[in-house]
Amino acid sequence: MKKIAALLLLLSIITAASFAGSKQKAAKPVGDEQKMNQFISSLMAKMTLEEKIGQTVLFSSWWDVTGPISNNNFVKDAEEGKVGAVFNALSVDFLYRMQKAVVEKSRLHIPLLFGYDVIHGYRTTFPIPLAQSASWDMGMIERSAAVAATEAASDGLHWTYAPMVDIARDPRWGRVAEGAGEDQYLGSKVAVAQVRGFQGSNLKDVSTILACAKHYAGYGASQAGRDYSTVDMSERYMRDYYLPPFKAAKEAGVASFMTAFNEYDGTPCSSNEFLLNQILRKEWGFKGFVVTDYTSIAEMVKHGNVKDEKEAGEAAMNAGVDMDMQSGIFMKYLKQSLKEGKVSEKRIDEACRRVLEMKYQLGLFDDPYRYCDTIRAKQTLLKPEHFVAAREMAKRSIVLLKNEGALLPIRSDVRSIALIGPMAADKKNQLGTWHTAGRAETVTPILDALKARAKGVAVSYAKGCDFEGTDKSGFAEALEVASKADVVLVAMGEREDMSGEANSRANIDLPSIQKELLAELHKLGKPVVLLLHNGRPLTISWENEHIPAILECWHLGSQAGPAIVDVLFGDYNPSGKLTMTFPRSVGQIPIHYNMKNSGRPYNPSDNFTSHYKDMPNDPLYPFGYGLSYSTFKYSAISLSKSAIGLNDTLKVKVSITNTSKFDGEEVVQLYIRDLVGSVTRPIKELKGFKKVAIPAGKTVEVEFSLTAPDLAFWRKDMTYGVEAGDFKIFVGTSSSAVQEANFRLSETASVKW
Repeated sequence: MKKIAALLLLLSIITAASFAGSKQKAAKPVGDEQKMNQFISSLMAKMTLEEKIGQTVLFSSWWDVTGPISNNNFVKDAEEGKVGAVFNALSVDFLYRMQKAVVEKSRLHIPLLFGYDVIHGYRTTFPIPLAQSASWDMGMIERSAAVAATEAASDGLHWTYAPMVDIARDPRWGRVAEGAGEDQYLGSKVAVAQVRGFQGSNLKDVSTILACAKHYAGYGASQAGRDYSTVDMSERYMRDYYLPPFKAAKEAGVASFMTAFNEYDGTPCSSNEFLLNQILRKEWGFKGFVVTDYTSIAEMVKHGNVKDEKEAGEAAMNAGVDMDMQSGIFMKYLKQSLKEGKVSEKRIDEACRRVLEMKYQLGLFDDPYRYCDTIRAKQTLLKPEHFVAAREMAKRSIVLLKNEGALLPIRSDVRSIALIGPMAADKKNQLGTWHTAGRAETVTPILDALKARAKGVAVSYAKGCDFEGTDKSGFAEALEVASKADVVLVAMGEREDMSGEANSRANIDLPSIQKELLAELHKLGKPVVLLLHNGRPLTISWENEHIPAILECWHLGSQAGPAIVDVLFGDYNPSGKLTMTFPRSVGQIPIHYNMKNSGRPYNPSDNFTSHYKDMPNDPLYPFGYGLSYSTFKYSAISLSKSAIGLNDTLKVKVSITNTSKFDGEEVVQLYIRDLVGSVTRPIKELKGFKKVAIPAGKTVEVEFSLTAPDLAFWRKDMTYGVEAGDFKIFVGTSSSAVQEANFRLSETASVKW
């Protein structure tokens, strides 16, 4: 009720005439760079210092809450030119009213920029990003972002705080759900696809929105997997693994970067000149604007590198931050800091200009209301074709982890199915973390989809237990239902709020109440299929040992049920592959495929090598792993040359035969290993992949091309380049199931970074 009251108060403050989208004028074409520069220079010449600072201020509406609540009178401040952007405000009519009040009442009529966390869909919810990455399908990932952008833009938004391109190697960290996993090569490809999906080819297009690469940088390496924790890594490690997806996003034209909460090399990222000025601006030539994460400037006081908020604001502005999210520190202190000579007017002008440039490129100066069209919103939100795309993305995201005895797909002679578990009929939790504007009523749950598909099959259901707790009162019903079924489907895992921001977990087992129920169902001796729903890798060693079939279903969004049922019945042959390693135990963390050898790599015949006493070194499921109803046989690798020079291309060919009766898709993966480097190199590095359709009984030849720059890394002297020497090349169905060959690079050279 308090939120509703606040919204009504806000609407009363900014009342405006009723609005019909059909009456809005068409946007004028956005001019070229010279025209933009002239316009903005002319505008800034009229702006007061307070108005320039205002463009660097971003406040949250009361509509939604995505961080600690701080009081602000953003409407009045915006009308006075003291606020340049607002986030967490939704609906085309509401945003139109706010924009109209600000444009008409502010002195220079500068429009607001509206942002929101459009992470994996807007009203039509797609699978969480980690799930999408498991598809290895860049076209579908781009399409998913494009649909999200189209819906968000139709509802009045200009800007999303996505994609999250953090590399994540610790599954205890809840925000692994928002990214593309542990590998920088794949993560870079996904980043590009997402930026293209959100921004399209032209920001003038009102079906696109500004993207934001976050969290810059190293946030995925938070110590102990705790959100907001500190980060400690070398510059080489940062450049080799954590920066490539950000650079890829920049090259794809991303409009904005968001600073991370963590520190890097002793300095919080929101005041880190090395990251923001040296790398982002000077080395990469980024021209967009940099926004902080939620109140991260204020949080520098607790980090301990500044004494107070005023000093924090000075450090952030001087380091290259252009917009302060939510803390209000720029608004409070920049004028005083300028007077004291602690920041320069040139730096404030630079930040202001960068924000105005994006408003110009969106066409907001030509028509502040061009994104506010109620008719377009009604025609766009939850369009049937958006649900088709969501279903396609969802089924491609599912990973078949185990299928003992070919239990799946469900056979045609099955006459009864029991569906058990807390996720079986659930809608809300299928939306996943950061579903923001997504709504439970858009979700088709597994139970409904199963009943619709399983014609002539008796489908019975029992919840059995909740996601957590100790209540076993539902066990008896679940066991009774399961005992009468030919096949038992068990839908279990995490609630949507058990992963995501501020949801780190020290224990990443299946919650104990669910595990107890699963163990009791297992004792019945029935064929059991575990439908696993989660926003992170889980430690499921017991489940893998005892349950014959396991489908990693993640949190799949609006079309979760139909997509899962498509896979269960073989209407779609699963093709997903893991993009993050599943450990056997948290004791193995950190564990990822591209680790390095020690001087004493594991040798089972020698105790004094790197190993555990109580479990194997290898993970439960490795990076790149995923089964299919098809079986694939790989030929030996064929190389076009045994050695290449700096200007040569190595052609790598392999033939894959579908040896089953099922048409299928295979993600063919190529890895390399640099055997000797001036600094140690990983045991494997992903350098290529192709997803190919292979009909039953047919053979497909797959070719990759490698050039010298593909072999580059940060060398001992911290120059970026290649080194002559011997390499291994691997091609296979996962990072651990590969064929190998050898080649040599004959020359050493630097490479442009």
